[in-house]
Amino acid sequence: MAKITKLDDIVSLCKRRGFIFQSSEIYGGLASCYDYGPLGVELKNNVKRAWWKNVVQMRDDVVGLDCSILMHPMVWKASGHADKFADLIAECKKCNVRTRVDHLAEKDAEHAEEHTEHVAIDSVQAAAHDLSRKLCPSCGTVGRFTEPMPFKLMFETQMGANVDDSMTMQLRPETAQGIFANFRNVLDTTRVKIPFGIAQIGKSFRNEVTTKAFIFRTREFEQAELEFFCEPGTDEQWFEHWKEARFNWYLDLGISKENLRFREHDPDELAHYAKGCVDVEYLFPFGSGDWQELEGIANRTDYDLRQHQRGMRTLNRWFENGRDVNRVTLADEAEDYQSGPLSYFNDEQKRRYIPYVIEPSAGIDRSALAFLVDAYDEEEVRGETRNLLRFNPAIAPIKAAVFPLVKKDGMPEIARNIYDDLKKYFNCFYDEKGAVGRRYRRQDEAGTPFCITVDGQTLEDKTVTVRQRDSMEQVRVSTDQLKGHLREKLDM
Repeated sequence: MAKITKLDDIVSLCKRRGFIFQSSEIYGGLASCYDYGPLGVELKNNVKRAWWKNVVQMRDDVVGLDCSILMHPMVWKASGHADKFADLIAECKKCNVRTRVDHLAEKDAEHAEEHTEHVAIDSVQAAAHDLSRKLCPSCGTVGRFTEPMPFKLMFETQMGANVDDSMTMQLRPETAQGIFANFRNVLDTTRVKIPFGIAQIGKSFRNEVTTKAFIFRTREFEQAELEFFCEPGTDEQWFEHWKEARFNWYLDLGISKENLRFREHDPDELAHYAKGCVDVEYLFPFGSGDWQELEGIANRTDYDLRQHQRGMRTLNRWFENGRDVNRVTLADEAEDYQSGPLSYFNDEQKRRYIPYVIEPSAGIDRSALAFLVDAYDEEEVRGETRNLLRFNPAIAPIKAAVFPLVKKDGMPEIARNIYDDLKKYFNCFYDEKGAVGRRYRRQDEAGTPFCITVDGQTLEDKTVTVRQRDSMEQVRVSTDQLKGHLREKLDM
């Protein structure tokens, strides 16, 4: 069994089988933008369903939201994004290519250390960076860079039909802030009590300087985030709980344990709001193998809710400054912030406090890529190479394919009836073109767990052949027991 080591194999498979296409390909494509094809959208939706089932549906202490992409500009002022969400970049003086400073490799270094470094937009002069031995990733020139400069990561757009009422807005760079802004709404309209979580899945946008490796880092991406609110003093316990829960989610869906690890953030790389942070990393096939972040789990303390309380008290200043957040200074934090509008009152303890927050934040696109990479396999069967995707059935785009052995003797009609019945319960595929062996191979490459073949024996005893993808073993199953057989195997 030969495991692939090159991302090119995955990219080729995705294009060939209809998982992922380059966006706007008929016009030459748009860099760092991708479209999910018929199989890809099913895979991605199944990953989202699996996350939602695990984080929301199967728990009594988490509820869901779906917040808008466009939010009030003061949200990003209060959260710190308006002032701090930027990357330091440097431009090569020879080829004029701009690169993130933290992505520049040392001369003769085998790999560059890669850590996200968001900086205050007005603090570049205070940051000392020695680029004299740094290598330009484009032309290979060493040490010929401009001074580092800030690069804003939020996309801007305009809201309003006329000049007089137009307002500069930002596309959200993360889904978390919509949850914090709705914290009071959730408390007032549900029966939740601390500890509890609010989850959502949605699109986010970042004007990344450097995109990377297919769908791994793009400017438009989908996040699955949970903000779990807990009492101060219990945060470290919940931090450990969510570390274990999220790591096990990937294992339960089929990721190989040897391809997963935790990486603790060093104190000097922690985000400004974080008490602690750990990444779940996957060994992606970038180059000869590269550990990269799948998901971050952060202890955000009470930073966000406190900041939004300050933002609420600052709102009048936003109007007074022509609705320009760059001219607004947040209100000082009041001495009684613990009793502010975003605080929580504990009925049993008869005290009020600002909850701490544990945040598991996963990238859906990165997760889909990891599942593709980990599922991909090649093996030799009777002198031929069989390419297959060993997806966990829960995320497989197609659960079962139905074939008539030949297009005669009533087999297509029986197969069609079986297909029409099964597709009421899970995603199925019907195929009657080509030799049955070739049809098996096509479904192997799509990751379909089971193939059902109607043959001559079906006409005699009303049984069909059910072939399992990974082992290629075949069993006879009665047509009246087929649905139950598959649902048991698929755990649906």
